[in-house]
Amino acid sequence: MRTPQTRSSIHLSTQQLDRAVGVVLASAAGDALGSQYEFGPPLDDAVTPEFGVGVFGHEMGEWTDDTSMAMPILQALADGRELDDDATLDVIVTRWQEWALNAKDVGSQTRGVLSDLSETTAQAATSRAESFHRTTGRSAGNGSLMRTGPVALGYLDRAEEDLANAAGRIAQLTHWEDDNVDACVIWCLTIRHAVLTGTLDVRAQIGWVPIDRRARWQDVITEALAPGMHPRDFRQGNGWVVRALQAALSAVAGATSLRDALERAVRGGQDTDTVASIAGSLAGAMYGGSAVPLDWKRKLHGWPGVDANDLTRLACLAARHGQPDSEGWPSAGLMPVYTRSDYLFRHPHDAGVWVGSLAALARLPREVDAVVSLCRVGTEQVPHGVESVQVWLVDQPHRNDNLDAVLTDAADVIADLRAAGHTVFVHCAEGRSRTSAVAALYGARHHDVPLTQAWQDVQATLPRFAPQTFLREAVERMVTADNDDRAE
Repeated sequence: MRTPQTRSSIHLSTQQLDRAVGVVLASAAGDALGSQYEFGPPLDDAVTPEFGVGVFGHEMGEWTDDTSMAMPILQALADGRELDDDATLDVIVTRWQEWALNAKDVGSQTRGVLSDLSETTAQAATSRAESFHRTTGRSAGNGSLMRTGPVALGYLDRAEEDLANAAGRIAQLTHWEDDNVDACVIWCLTIRHAVLTGTLDVRAQIGWVPIDRRARWQDVITEALAPGMHPRDFRQGNGWVVRALQAALSAVAGATSLRDALERAVRGGQDTDTVASIAGSLAGAMYGGSAVPLDWKRKLHGWPGVDANDLTRLACLAARHGQPDSEGWPSAGLMPVYTRSDYLFRHPHDAGVWVGSLAALARLPREVDAVVSLCRVGTEQVPHGVESVQVWLVDQPHRNDNLDAVLTDAADVIADLRAAGHTVFVHCAEGRSRTSAVAALYGARHHDVPLTQAWQDVQATLPRFAPQTFLREAVERMVTADNDDRAE
């Protein structure tokens, strides 16, 4: 096997990296959210989809085959491998075949290919996919599109032509028909554009499909983007890759947030997990991984030993060609600590919550069984057996596209953990800015402490209390909004 190539690390802004993470996290979340509604009727807008036990026995928050098939692609990219390398594709096919042996659900076309290979190689898989298509006359199920999101992460700094070629080649490992190739090419390029710019532009990507098929795809996209269109309008036949793309696109285009996009996708009915997974890969690319609610992230699982924190690390590595940053994140077992800021104190409004700094993770009280991290942590930094909730919150102004939602989520997840009987440690790098802001918001939002008093109490608790202005302003917005809601 060829040694993986080493590429220089791409420079991505904080927001771009967050959106790269969103491609993976939101897709997995949509997959798990849609699991229990699969093959069901469309849902009314008054119904809020919830995580539940899937049709094929997937646990609450467990993703299905959609995300499981994306995992070997994501892991290959996170290892710094190239998707135009035959050896890499051989590994992906091998891992798919191993997974399929004990999977709760495998698509019929995918199973038909993987279960009848002459050898476990990409060439054999592609040959078998073509043979399957020639024999049956069709191979345009949505099983290729559901897993394609991570492909885009390996090509954020490469030519669009390279991404188009890779997307098509990986699609044809199991699904030979042109519709699959075209759909994956368009979707991957749309994701790439969204990660880099934060905007939706699917029409511009049609130019990368063969010229004789462009007019048809223009019509397909125009129908999906028409005002008022909803995934329910594409429910019939959304197991077909074209209908699945239209359903997912209408879910994202008509949404006001990431959560709204995934809920719209699930409300469409029928192949809900796959449509929501496809929609999630694009919605995440637009809104970012920080837009995925923390209560959703806490539930996500599906691949052995992999949770939402691991998906975040893998996505960051995939977007950076397998290279960690200068401090070793996200691969390092331990992130550097500030020994002068080794702080650990009880929250002034809740004795079951401790607040402090990253350094204090090394000396947590035994009673602490959940950690809410407001900064980067190493893979081994949170003690084994302690729940680790990792919040994407950058301590710099104009670097957080979902600032208000993230702060609210952080305060709310502390309350959720406490309600479940956990003792919680909340920290950032120095126990100075982010910890101060979230601690004050938690006191005001969940213990009805007036905000001015909350700030004063947290300041008296944390020796290096110094929340940045933009965080103070955000907390004040959140508390004002809470008070206005109560007044109504």
